[in-house]
Amino acid sequence: MNEVVSMSNLLRTAFINTRQKTIALAEPLSEADMTIQAAEFVSPGKWHLAHTSWFFEEFMLRPLGISFVQSESYRFLFNSYYETIGKRQPQYARGLITRPALAEVLEYREAVNQAVLKLINAGLDNHQLEILEIGINHEQQHQELFLTDILYNLAQNPLYPAYIPAPQDVIKKNVAHSTDSVITFAGGLCSIGHEASGFSFDNELPSHLVFLQPYGLSRHLVTNAEWVEFIEDGGYQTPLLWLADGWKKLKEEDWQMPLYWQKQDEYLAYGLHGLRALDLQAPVSHISFFEADAFARWAGKRLPTEAEWEVAARTSDPESELQDLYQSVWQWTASPYVAYPGFKAATGAVGEYNGKFMNGQYVLRGSSFATPASHARVSYRNFFYPHQRWQFNGLRLAEAA
Repeated sequence: MNEVVSMSNLLRTAFINTRQKTIALAEPLSEADMTIQAAEFVSPGKWHLAHTSWFFEEFMLRPLGISFVQSESYRFLFNSYYETIGKRQPQYARGLITRPALAEVLEYREAVNQAVLKLINAGLDNHQLEILEIGINHEQQHQELFLTDILYNLAQNPLYPAYIPAPQDVIKKNVAHSTDSVITFAGGLCSIGHEASGFSFDNELPSHLVFLQPYGLSRHLVTNAEWVEFIEDGGYQTPLLWLADGWKKLKEEDWQMPLYWQKQDEYLAYGLHGLRALDLQAPVSHISFFEADAFARWAGKRLPTEAEWEVAARTSDPESELQDLYQSVWQWTASPYVAYPGFKAATGAVGEYNGKFMNGQYVLRGSSFATPASHARVSYRNFFYPHQRWQFNGLRLAEAA
């Protein structure tokens, strides 16, 4: 019983902090900023605020008969992809939800907060604690999506407004490195997947053995300076470097450089601080799997598999070996997003969380600067379609030892 109480207290604090952080992310934005949706694959900020609240209502409160006046309409508007729950607003049309107004969504969030806290204070059973923990981690995922989505939405404004002003103090830049600096790993029979302790999503399970040939990983992430070399050496004009689907997407969308880059008298990049001169020493970001794969081929190397990345991350000394494994940019791998041997999706609607997406996507490892710190763990599996570029995605190179 003491363990349940202790876990309940920890999750109560995490719930409060997580809900407050999401609101803090919205504070720099106007209601118009929070409503726009510039493409089908992004969502308005207001939708994120409502959806993360709906998640707690749907999976924690509704089973106990707790609902609100707006519950049925919000169940349609703010369900994301849970087919077993019912019909919902199409993803491409989330920007049309001008009503409820932002103030109403904030009131809804607060009502959900108070109802959840009341339940926690009354005492939760083990299943309810599990749902609460999933809900907290779910909202933390949406905090990162909130930032990547608002960046894409604001990038469509010809004035290139900043989400937040750049800090006044000088930011220490990363030292430029060559990706020729390689750390080697022996390979062999290795374990990957989440271990017994601590939270994980279902797609990180179960822990299992893989066999790896000896391999090497670049000590550093690929930098913007190296990507400029790739561009100026004709990387975006050389079909032999590209997978067929990647070359097709390049031609369809006229890719010439990473998303948010411009070439004027110098290279510029749009980010959360607005349009600024490209930091050549920083890791490249906002690239697709297709671009990462083409760059690796141009460099005479390849992308690591997710097993190679995880084993290296488990055994590497971050002070002297692999750098920027976490909190910099997500790192594309060569691995398709599929189930681990023995994977079992949860029962009910929660089972739609990850398993149904195990098709046609590629795994990214590590984390970005926008990722909540608790998600920067060695077994975390992020995944996106190979053409997608709006996330903070970069790469680290691999080679045979």
